[in-house]
Amino acid sequence: MRSFFSGYKIFGLVLLLISSVVVYLFYNALTPKKILPIYSPAMVNSELVAEEIQHIRKYHTISDFELTNQNGKTITQADYDGKIYIADFFFTTCPTICPIMTKNMASIQDKVGDDVLLLSHSVTPQIDSVAQLKKYALEKGVDDTKWNLVTGDKKQIYELARKSYLAVKTDGDGGPFDMIHTENFILVDKEKRIRGFYDGTKEEEIQKLLSDLEILKASYAE
Repeated sequence: MRSFFSGYKIFGLVLLLISSVVVYLFYNALTPKKILPIYSPAMVNSELVAEEIQHIRKYHTISDFELTNQNGKTITQADYDGKIYIADFFFTTCPTICPIMTKNMASIQDKVGDDVLLLSHSVTPQIDSVAQLKKYALEKGVDDTKWNLVTGDKKQIYELARKSYLAVKTDGDGGPFDMIHTENFILVDKEKRIRGFYDGTKEEEIQKLLSDLEILKASYAE
């Protein structure tokens, strides 16, 4: 008699396990997967978008570029092909938001693997020479294999900020008296599309970026 009930007990446990698996799979099937938006100029505050591209609703990507990093190496879009990356704009002599942004970018650097890269553009390239960027990189713990601090032609950098990354107000022409200052971190996918904007000075925004990054990475694993 005892062995009879023991058999039913095993059967019940197996049935319970199968039921749990079915419920789990059913719940997953009904739960919508999180997908990050793909930002186009038409989706962003018009103050941040040049008038000639405000009508663009899809297919917006980061333009090709050619800049120089803290090691004197030429960095182009090819260095980021097939990679998710996070971009921002800073300058080494900034006394206000940049130190906070750099600290937060360094914390992101320590949390991501080699499949995610970082790209920080100097908005004062006339001051931020390769030597200056290298000094700053050493001070801030920049990992050269993950994070490029870049300098170069000011007009090119400012056009990238305004017309590619949609990160700053469009006033200005990249001339000698033009100056941009933005706290935005921009999440870019493997197809060079913008997938998120974050305030690089706020811890809660950094946590949101890291969470969105996992969602984006998971979308490539499907």
